[in-house]
Amino acid sequence: MQTLRSTPSLRDQQVASNSLSRFTAALPDRHTHQVQLRLQASEETIAVPRKALELLRVILAGMAQGQDISLVVAEELVSTQQAADLLHVSRPHLVKLLETAVLPFIKVGSHRRVRVVDVLAYKDQQTAHRQQHLLLLAQQAQDLQLGYD
Repeated sequence: MQTLRSTPSLRDQQVASNSLSRFTAALPDRHTHQVQLRLQASEETIAVPRKALELLRVILAGMAQGQDISLVVAEELVSTQQAADLLHVSRPHLVKLLETAVLPFIKVGSHRRVRVVDVLAYKDQQTAHRQQHLLLLAQQAQDLQLGYD
């Protein structure tokens, strides 16, 4: 899996925090598809897609908060251990999800491979499912006047 993973240093956090609001304000409107950037160090001007700048804004926001940053190509195939790591579950639990067809996979030789996009879709589905149940529990607690106002 071609992944870029980084934990920001305190210095990185400070630089990201100081530049985030200015960077966000400098982003062109959503109708712009391409942006010209001038790199100060090399005096080079390059064209980049606006979407790349939106991703950079998300990276800066995460770095400013000291969060680990990982970039993964969504269509890439990953091993069961890598998929388990993305979901923060054990590998045996992930294998059960694969074998019960909760998550699709392919076999490469004797090894299972899972598309990152499928893992992330499952993660989003589980997050939404948890949120729905938490709202239901909160509503029940209010209906029963359990003191959680």
